[in-house]
Amino acid sequence: MIANMLKLGIPKGSLQDATIRLFERSGWKIRLHSRNYFPDIDDPEITCSMCRAQEMSRYVESGVLDVGLTGKDWILENESDVVVVSDLVYSKVSSRPAKWVLAVAGDSPYKRPEDLDGKKIATELVGCTKRYFSGLDVAVDVEFSWGATEAKVVEGLCDAIVEVTETGTTIRAHGLRIIAELMQTNTRLIANKVAWENPWKRKKIENMDLLLQGALRAEKLVGLKMNMPKGKMDEINGLLPSLTSPTVAGLSNPDWLSLEIVVEECIVRDLIPRLKEIGAEGIIEYSLNKVI
Repeated sequence: MIANMLKLGIPKGSLQDATIRLFERSGWKIRLHSRNYFPDIDDPEITCSMCRAQEMSRYVESGVLDVGLTGKDWILENESDVVVVSDLVYSKVSSRPAKWVLAVAGDSPYKRPEDLDGKKIATELVGCTKRYFSGLDVAVDVEFSWGATEAKVVEGLCDAIVEVTETGTTIRAHGLRIIAELMQTNTRLIANKVAWENPWKRKKIENMDLLLQGALRAEKLVGLKMNMPKGKMDEINGLLPSLTSPTVAGLSNPDWLSLEIVVEECIVRDLIPRLKEIGAEGIIEYSLNKVI
């Protein structure tokens, strides 16, 4: 029997696969079971449970879970009293934060949120939507949407929707027009307050956060290794970006050096040809699991 055990919540749904991949890059392998909500994890000090991101903060607040991952939006929606350990910017589509937007039909006369006074709004984010319009002193009828929210405007079931989007593609595909942004949201690692005060659990959560952040940081970076003529060092130093500076080591041939750097992956396609022009040889690009 393990004396100390951390209860971890994994969000079921759109973030599920991205979260499991993130944990794998961080050092934990999570294996799902088709018939239950309790995945296996290769850490004897952690037990896993699956639950919807919309409900995660409630389970963490109540102590059913010690720690979990959910969106800032659902923490605010549930008005949950939890410890926000850190922001973890990742999603199923991109590394950009998602946003909740107010959208109307493309041919609608509504241009501003204030134009919707007395109208019906459909959304899954009912509480935040009500508070948003209350802050504008605009009276609207907010109703819960079980899904396919974009279609409700097209079908005439409501006058506007509040929906989450990362790129806006789905909203535009339904012929809708965004007239306001309510909030930006991203995934957060949250902890139960009692668990956070437990020294062992807090340390376990902090170590987990360190590795998750390291895996996210490494997503956009790659390592480069190469051999470079010693006489080209001044030129190479002006060309190479790095987290600090290139790691330089001597070779058996005193006229050559070995260089190693970490750079953003997006610049490598332009950087490698320039390195080759300067005289670099044996250039190796490799992926990174974590950057701490």
